[in-house]
Amino acid sequence: MGNQDERTKAEVPTNVSYLPRFGLDEGPVTEVHAFWLAGLSCDGCSIAAVGAQSPTVEQLITGSIPGLPKVILHHPVLSVTAGHKFMEAYHEAKNGTLGAPYVVIQEGSVADENIAEEFGGYWSAMGVTIGDDGVHTPIPTAHWLRDLAPGAAAVIAVGTCATWGGVPAAAGNLTNAMSVMDYLGKEYLSTLGLPPVNIPGCAPLGDNITETVASILMFLAGVGPLPEFDELGRPAWMFQSTVHRGCVRAGNYEEGKFADEYGQKECLVELGCWGPVVQCNMVSRGAIGHNGGCMNTGGICIGCTMPGFPDAFAPFYKAPPGTMVSSNISRSTGSFVSYLRKFTQDNQNLTSHWKKTNEVPSGWANVDGRRGLGKKTVNFFYEKLKRSGTQFTPGSKRQQELQESASRYLNKSTANNKIAAE
Repeated sequence: MGNQDERTKAEVPTNVSYLPRFGLDEGPVTEVHAFWLAGLSCDGCSIAAVGAQSPTVEQLITGSIPGLPKVILHHPVLSVTAGHKFMEAYHEAKNGTLGAPYVVIQEGSVADENIAEEFGGYWSAMGVTIGDDGVHTPIPTAHWLRDLAPGAAAVIAVGTCATWGGVPAAAGNLTNAMSVMDYLGKEYLSTLGLPPVNIPGCAPLGDNITETVASILMFLAGVGPLPEFDELGRPAWMFQSTVHRGCVRAGNYEEGKFADEYGQKECLVELGCWGPVVQCNMVSRGAIGHNGGCMNTGGICIGCTMPGFPDAFAPFYKAPPGTMVSSNISRSTGSFVSYLRKFTQDNQNLTSHWKKTNEVPSGWANVDGRRGLGKKTVNFFYEKLKRSGTQFTPGSKRQQELQESASRYLNKSTANNKIAAE
């Protein structure tokens, strides 16, 4: 088999005259073909895509989004055609006779077909070629990627397997699986001048997939700018922040409150959560329709959107080494931060009337509205600091001056009423 650590790059032709190159100066683009390729995958990315809600796959394929071209989706599972009829468009795109711009969407990692070929087989294939002797030979999916990439307006890698290699590229694999970037090489550019676009996730959020596709279509149609991508080709607006920054449990971290078993509401870092360093928008966007998401439902982050997953984040459910330092720092400072917040909360949960009467008329629970000398002293200085630097505070001299005319009118009216009553 040879050295399986050596990546087998595709020999992608860069100067292919028969492949059409579509620019933005050739008039409005009304249709764009999308060729979906499935390499070493579990089809989870396809399932995620059809669950997208903003925009939906239906909106893309029906062309119902104003300004965007209609997407003609060629998907081995979702297409209504099959067999030779289904494969026709793939061959036309490969031969440069499709007559329309297209994008390639790769789901799953790219297997090293040279390994399987030595044994007369293949790892992943779609369609067949028929030899002169009538023998049907499967066409490896990797070869479709190699042949379609030069004429594509964009190549989009969907899911961690396609973007970084993922589970099929984990330690001990026999396929020498690799990412789309590894396979096409650093020099690859689409007809629009784009390197491969990466949407990681296992599986990615469906909305991340369809929104990225829609953004690229806007650029292709000339109705929008090129979206911003980071140094690894990820949509920057989706992957610039860490899970922790958008996590609903993040406040517990800075207060030094950590869960020690599942089901608790505190921060999950000490249970093995990698959220503070993983770039993903799962918790802020939700799994489907802004609902769900790993940490939102009590699970930890295992780094599935990151290069090196799963090996770089294994073993799962074990606290990362950095937690020993960061969580202990949070504990030492968090207790004081927690006290300050609780004090402010107790103080702000009282109306002005309750503060005067030292009583909270709540029938729900026995709420102590009394404030001893210590609380009153702290609150005195707290209010001083809160009101410093501005004249516009409740009951201030400036406020009384602004309300003087209204107060004068009310006082005059009250006096007149009193005289009339006498």
